Amino acid sequence: MKIKKMTAKAVPFFLTASALVLLNCCSEGKRKQAFASDVIPFFQHWNLILGDGTNAGEATDYENGDFFYTASDDAGDWVVFKTPNAGNTHGTSNNTRTELAQLKKWLPTTEAQMDATLKVMQVAVTGDARVPASCSVVVGQIHSADGHENEPLKIFYKKFPGHTKGSVFWNYEINTAGDDNSRRWDYSYPIWGHDFSVVGPDKDSFPPEPEDGIALGEAFSYAVKIEKGMMHLTFTSAGHETKTFTKNLISSEYSEPSKIPNQVNSLFVPIGQDGVERKNAYADEGLFFKLGCYNQTNGKDPKVNKVWCSGAETHSGDLQKQYADGNYAEVWFRSAAISISDDAISNAGYFRANDGLSAKTVYPSEVIPFMDKFKMLMGDGTNVENLVGFEHPDFFYTVIDGTRRWVVYKTPNSGVTSKNSSNTRTELHEKREWTPEEGGRLTGTCKVMQVSVSGDARVAASYATVVGQIHSGEGHENEPLKIFYKKFPGHEKGSVFWNYEINTEGSNDKRWDYSSAVWGHDMSVVGSGKNAYPAEPEDGIALGEEFSYEVNVYKGIMYLTFKSDTHKTKTFTKNLIASEYTDPSNMPEQVRQLFVPIGQDGTERAEAYKGELNFFKQGAYNQTNGKDPEKSMVWCAGAETYGGDIAKQYENGCFTEVWFREATVGPGLAPK
Repeated sequence: MKIKKMTAKAVPFFLTASALVLLNCCSEGKRKQAFASDVIPFFQHWNLILGDGTNAGEATDYENGDFFYTASDDAGDWVVFKTPNAGNTHGTSNNTRTELAQLKKWLPTTEAQMDATLKVMQVAVTGDARVPASCSVVVGQIHSADGHENEPLKIFYKKFPGHTKGSVFWNYEINTAGDDNSRRWDYSYPIWGHDFSVVGPDKDSFPPEPEDGIALGEAFSYAVKIEKGMMHLTFTSAGHETKTFTKNLISSEYSEPSKIPNQVNSLFVPIGQDGVERKNAYADEGLFFKLGCYNQTNGKDPKVNKVWCSGAETHSGDLQKQYADGNYAEVWFRSAAISISDDAISNAGYFRANDGLSAKTVYPSEVIPFMDKFKMLMGDGTNVENLVGFEHPDFFYTVIDGTRRWVVYKTPNSGVTSKNSSNTRTELHEKREWTPEEGGRLTGTCKVMQVSVSGDARVAASYATVVGQIHSGEGHENEPLKIFYKKFPGHEKGSVFWNYEINTEGSNDKRWDYSSAVWGHDMSVVGSGKNAYPAEPEDGIALGEEFSYEVNVYKGIMYLTFKSDTHKTKTFTKNLIASEYTDPSNMPEQVRQLFVPIGQDGTERAEAYKGELNFFKQGAYNQTNGKDPEKSMVWCAGAETYGGDIAKQYENGCFTEVWFREATVGPGLAPK
């Protein structure tokens, strides 16, 4: 017997103690056009966010052929939610979605419920297997509309390429204590198959297929019930054990560092997401349901974030090419229902804050507010005097890595340089000038995302960038400090070191640098041939790995501190007003090996940089250039420059890119 399909008008919606919507997926015959609201008639209670970042509003009698439409199979009619690996996103997310977001929000101490029956038809077929988010999609959520806007519930489906069965699991995201929400993390619970933390041993190798997993096209259901601050979850599927879970949303079990689970210590703590939760968790925050297809696989480089950035194929955002070769997520819903208290209130504030946010420009001066104290030279030779409210898409802009917003400094191997340099830079130049006796202080928390992949390995400057400097503005205009990052091609880890350049007595063409290793090698460690590299440093820093530095000049003495969460803190002291290199006999052996063979064998003024005006610099000062190494086996890298074509250099990895999330500048401080 055929049952007539209910329409939106045929389904009652009662605003009593709870607002309940009943859904029915059964259909009668074929219609020329069936809207999603004919299959699941509750769309007046949601806004629909599409895979191009658009808020389509209330999706009654609505369809979009790329993202949101209906389909039928032997089980009946379904609502299809579909979204690519790359498109425009909503809010501050890295990921595209075609997803419903509830128009009202409610407190976790009231009553609310969401039920759904669905099947996942597609997850992305590319992505780094070591990244937990790869090849997965979120099919249901609870989201906070307030505070940090975190997510106490995300229901995932994940299937690795080549596997028949995938995993269903759910994640709880802590509501982070304090203002630094970048330290938030998820804890994952397996339902059928693995949890979120089970990943591949390398980029293209996958873990074992789950024995009790769910196949693409296999239906399952979830029920999410909120009652008196408790979240009750029920998951059912034919042929699988029913699973239930309970989680307290108003009293945290993660309010102390000692309570962080081992899974989190392994997965999130190594990338700096090591926070604790507010003691009352999500109490007093407005929550709302989300339902649909929230694609967790994106094209961002895993070195940006090893948990959330998948490095998947995106075809540069071409929607149809992604759909053609399986780089998208697609979820079909047969039925769904929501029930909320009539105490629920409008969620319009969430949409006002997030609609179109990903398309809005966030200027570097909004992330690091000291930009009024600097000017800048960019990689194309452009000087910028006022950096407040300024950005440039090729050289100087902001990004989000999944948890934090960063300022990006980017510059090619070849562009337009300053008058006394062979190297391009997108680098801040402090407006204030100060003598070493007066002092100054610069801090930065950064990660190097790229150094040139070409260059002569015998040249000390190859594959390196400077991320912070002190520069003299008088005399020879030398540099008492340059903080380097350098990584050879094929190595996972690079080196951080700092150089002191002598303030030469007499002719400045005899100046040289002395290099001190922080983590890894110093500048003097080079290759034995043009393409023959030295051993990889055991204690080095990988691309995308965060570290910080403090440069504090006080009464003529420079105090340096380098920190990294996974490395020993290193400190150094250098006198800037009394030289230790005034006689040839004081020349370090490192300098004799590296600089003397190219004729740079000078001595330093006895008073070093005393009385000279200096200034700080910070950003990306690319040390890898295209100049012939025969001119200088220290500074002329012989790298690929594509005739100065910046776009081609960027396309082929012949550039440097440095991200900063925090930085300060000010007067020198008495050392502790």
